[in-house]
Amino acid sequence: MRFVAMVGLSCLAVAGLATAAEPPATAEDFAFLAGCWASEGREPGSGEQWTQPAGGTLLGTARTVENGRTVATEFLQIRQNDDGSIDFVALPSGQEMAAFRLISMTDAQVTFENPEHDFPQRIMYRLPKDDLLVGRIEGTIDGRERSAEFPMRRVECEAPLPE
Repeated sequence: MRFVAMVGLSCLAVAGLATAAEPPATAEDFAFLAGCWASEGREPGSGEQWTQPAGGTLLGTARTVENGRTVATEFLQIRQNDDGSIDFVALPSGQEMAAFRLISMTDAQVTFENPEHDFPQRIMYRLPKDDLLVGRIEGTIDGRERSAEFPMRRVECEAPLPE
């Protein structure tokens, strides 16, 4: 099954985020995602857009444009559950919804995992610079490890699409 996450919600590395010795993560810890992110190396309009955290959630959308047409979309959510756990939920076009549990969060990376999902089994984000977000997906397909990265630059949400 093809997963279109450009993150991917894939693992996030962000300064100041919770570590194993600190209090558990909350939805507010993902505020760095809020705004618009344009995919590098893709056509204008490709990327992700995230809301500010509120009510224990962040909502996101992703779009991939090829040859001037939208070829894939994805509805995304980072949500804090009643038990305090954090899930990354993805609903890619043409696929069923899948939830991935936050398993690690450091200064440099955040990782969500669902070992029962076909592909990917892990979604990660890194924020190497304030204006650069790298999503990564990883997992096994037919017994072979696979991965893909999705670099994105922060852009103004109301700005014209980059050419």
